[in-house]
Amino acid sequence: MPGTTAGTGTVTLAPSKGSASRRWARRLAAAVGFVALCTLPTSTAGATPAQDGRPSARAPLYVSDYGNDRVVALPARGDDQTTVPFEDLVRPTGMVADMAGRLYVSDTGNNRVVVMAARGSGQSTVPTDGLSRPLGLALDRARNLYIADSFNDRVVKVSLAGGTQTTVPTTGLLHPWGLALDAAGNLYISDFVNDRVVKVAGDGSGQSTIPTVGLSQPTGLALNTAGDLYIADSGNNRVVKIAAGGGGQTTLPTSGLSNPLGLALDGCGGLHIADGFNDRVVRVQEAGGGQTTLPATGLNTPTGLAFRPVRTCR
Repeated sequence: MPGTTAGTGTVTLAPSKGSASRRWARRLAAAVGFVALCTLPTSTAGATPAQDGRPSARAPLYVSDYGNDRVVALPARGDDQTTVPFEDLVRPTGMVADMAGRLYVSDTGNNRVVVMAARGSGQSTVPTDGLSRPLGLALDRARNLYIADSFNDRVVKVSLAGGTQTTVPTTGLLHPWGLALDAAGNLYISDFVNDRVVKVAGDGSGQSTIPTVGLSQPTGLALNTAGDLYIADSGNNRVVKIAAGGGGQTTLPTSGLSNPLGLALDGCGGLHIADGFNDRVVRVQEAGGGQTTLPATGLNTPTGLAFRPVRTCR
């Protein structure tokens, strides 16, 4: 996962010659970082769906608490933090919720995606084939679930209605992480090892690279209703915004981030950031500034964030 550093342990690779060698050195570095993060102790406490409706200011924020093998719900109105009753999660990461109240989670350590029915009324496993370290999730209006199948260097699309799985046509991905969909059905993918974000056109016209400057190991993605794209630039400990319509790149005013991972928009002007190695979640106003830390207890490397979409923002 993030970089080549986990806690205080750092992996240094010897210099290599040639573009192919550099490519595989970076891939190895990312894999080593992923394994290092996966060794975090469990005893210490890649998305914005393109659906109708927006999150509510009163809706809880769901957090995949990676190091504790659980998902927690952080209430918006001062109630107690709760644990979502998933069973047997191992290193959960990406999440997405649908209008019916179902919550989908990448159960990364078990190489599967699980779903909790509305109001915690039962868990099931999404039918998939051959996943290896799934990360980011995204869901479209036709109930197709997109999965960043990270160690297979691909994104797969699973029809939740029909149960069929297909591979999204992409080129050159290395450990894809975050996913996001826009209203036109275009899919955005953070290409972790290649330090870029790519866009796969919904009309089938192919893949392109989003113009960015200086990305390092991008992870979570989020799109607002105006079409602005937010990117967790984990290797640079920042979040950047790519304005809709070619408006350029800016850095969000944040303080003290350490390996930001998941992102989620609350639909009420707030961007939430899983500040991974600080074991916290922060909220930043989209309009700029105003960073606050959400009340949370015992998080250990929070990784994915999600709101359940609702029809109003109160």
